[in-house]
Amino acid sequence: MRKLKYLIVVAFLFSVATVQAQSKDSDVFIDFGDEKITKAEFKRVYQKNNSGEIISKSTVDEYLDLYINFKLKVKEAVSLGMDKDPAFIKELSGYRKQLAQPYLTADGIIEELKKEAYDRLMYDVKASHILIKLDQDASPEDTAAAYKRAIRVKKNLENGQDFELMAKQYSDDPSAKTNGGNLGYFTSFYMVYPFESAAYNTEVGKISEVVRTQFGYHVLKVVDKRPSVGNIEVAHILISNDQELSKTDDPEGKIKEIYAKIEQGEKFEDLAAQFSDDTRSSDRGGLLPMFGVGRMVPEFEKAAFDLKQDGDISKPFATPYGWHIVKRVKHAPIGSYESVEAELIQKIKKDSRANLSQATVINKIKNQYGFDENVKERDDFYKLIDSSYFKGEWTAEAAKGLTKEIFKIGDKSVSQQDFAFYLQNNKSKKVIDSRVLVNARYDAFKRATILDYKNRKLDEEYPDFRYLMQEYHDGILLFNLTDELVWSKAVKDTTGLQAFYNSNKENYKWDKRVDAVVFSALNKEVSGSVKKMLKAGKDVKEIMEEINRSSQLNLRYETKKYLKGENEVVDQVKWEKGISENVSLNGRVHFVQIVEVIEPTYKTLDDSRGLITSDYQNFLEKEWIQSLRSKNKFEVDKKILKELKSELN
Repeated sequence: MRKLKYLIVVAFLFSVATVQAQSKDSDVFIDFGDEKITKAEFKRVYQKNNSGEIISKSTVDEYLDLYINFKLKVKEAVSLGMDKDPAFIKELSGYRKQLAQPYLTADGIIEELKKEAYDRLMYDVKASHILIKLDQDASPEDTAAAYKRAIRVKKNLENGQDFELMAKQYSDDPSAKTNGGNLGYFTSFYMVYPFESAAYNTEVGKISEVVRTQFGYHVLKVVDKRPSVGNIEVAHILISNDQELSKTDDPEGKIKEIYAKIEQGEKFEDLAAQFSDDTRSSDRGGLLPMFGVGRMVPEFEKAAFDLKQDGDISKPFATPYGWHIVKRVKHAPIGSYESVEAELIQKIKKDSRANLSQATVINKIKNQYGFDENVKERDDFYKLIDSSYFKGEWTAEAAKGLTKEIFKIGDKSVSQQDFAFYLQNNKSKKVIDSRVLVNARYDAFKRATILDYKNRKLDEEYPDFRYLMQEYHDGILLFNLTDELVWSKAVKDTTGLQAFYNSNKENYKWDKRVDAVVFSALNKEVSGSVKKMLKAGKDVKEIMEEINRSSQLNLRYETKKYLKGENEVVDQVKWEKGISENVSLNGRVHFVQIVEVIEPTYKTLDDSRGLITSDYQNFLEKEWIQSLRSKNKFEVDKKILKELKSELN
């Protein structure tokens, strides 16, 4: 995560930093010897990075220091050969793949898919299906047999056969044995795209055409279509089935106790904060992110959407995770097209419908550069694929006699030998029909080659892409070298860290603290009983077992060393050894047992290792920059600097 943030900052700060100025103003502002930065170039970079709200505006002098430090660090990384490291090359290649994606998408088809998906999101579909399972790599004969079987099922259904009985008898979906093929309600993006399209394109009560997905052939019956139930935001209290989390062997009993308190008027949010085992939501009063149909387990979804008004609270109910109480916070219909457009784009990219976009892109590339294909040359490979291929023993040597051109994209000729090496490097252990394998591998090879051809043209055709790649190149180098000389070094260099701590000990002190146990009791009677037990010398664990025997809500406690401001109860009591007076807070009675009052003292290295390590890293970086500036010669033209200050500040 640190690296991603670092690269983003570097990309923003030093955008187009290494691009040679196109302006006729070629006066050299900064001379690094082997690299010269013109006035026009620096001015452009400064103006770009001092606009907007992401970064506070800096003066020319401030930015100049940052820029010089950046250039010197990158130069150091290159001089150490870090740009030749295989790990660096692989990582940069990964970023290139990501950055190239916007240049390899078909805007028109994406727009159509967005609108289609949004229209479908406005409705929930309830459907049942019968699956005739078929491997994606099935032979033509097996494919034909499965298709015929699916057609027979469809005809029987159209002739009045009961769908549920047919599903239980013929479907290869294991769940059909119990649910009769019923899939419940779903909406766009919940099913693979061909299946989704069949469901939305079939009328209620009708049987769909046979549809092929990666799972096989499907026959659908659309049971219902309704306006989307939209999205709902709820809060919940969870008592987990996991005793490690809930600390109870009776989650149902505990949730009923909590529900009784809600009925007596106690605030849902306070009870969630006190008792919910969902630690991710308890500190927000049990609030969960908004969700729609199909996002939660059925029991939870039904309980949530059954609540009719904001503020309604469900009775306790069970799910596979434990026992819940749900409060409806608000309900929202599907947002406007503009509000969900960005989310739709991301979902389309991850969905199988993205294949339609890729096909459009490939066709555009073919038309742009020209494409010729001799597909019959592919068929020569059918007879070359034998059992050795599936054993991992097949090599391109088996195709040494095949040398013809198989296709051509732009000025690149692709031969049968190129495809042979692709086959060699993309073997399959799964034994399938040789024709199916060759056809599938050839299609993948052709797509990859065409996209790679376009990819290699990006630097030439799109200056912005070339600049951005340079930013990532420099950013990764900068991160790797800084990690080696600063971040990781500060963690690993225990001797240096200790010496730094010893020299700067005055910066790391504890204020006055108390070592204390903070108790939270149900009422004054419970707090009184607990205090008596403490004075009698009983330990906390023993007290907890006795007090919570009748109800697990009676007593909670927390123990640690507290500073002022860390605990509201601790702040309200006298800081003296012993048992404090009661403090009423959030409907409960609190008191503190102060074990020791700790006077101000120095923190040990272990007490504040994170902060000290961070300070040591800053120290190392300052020393590093001083070293780079002393050993590298560079000159800044003072006259141009003065001009820039006048123009830009």
